[in-house]
Amino acid sequence: MKQTITNVYQFRDAFAEAGRKDQFSYEGLQVLWDYLEDYENQMGVELECDVIGFCVDYSEDTEEYIRRAYSIDEDEDIEEYLDGHFIGRTDKGTIVYQNH
Repeated sequence: MKQTITNVYQFRDAFAEAGRKDQFSYEGLQVLWDYLEDYENQMGVELECDVIGFCVDYSEDTEEYIRRAYSIDEDEDIEEYLDGHFIGRTDKGTIVYQNH
């Protein structure tokens, strides 16, 4: 059964209904929604709303956590380090990225 998601509010609700409302912040889901919507438009495809798959493929963490987890030096640009995996930053400073 396919579920059509037409806005970020339904996207957030899908995460809550799947028991994954704490996987991303409210703002993080906005960043991820914007990215996925842009991807659909650029590629001319329609993605399925697979909440569990999104939780496996994408993460949201603080810059400090990412630096520790990936042993990134303080003077190294984190967006550059994530090269191609960086999705965006929230207004609160967390980073949404594609896991590698």
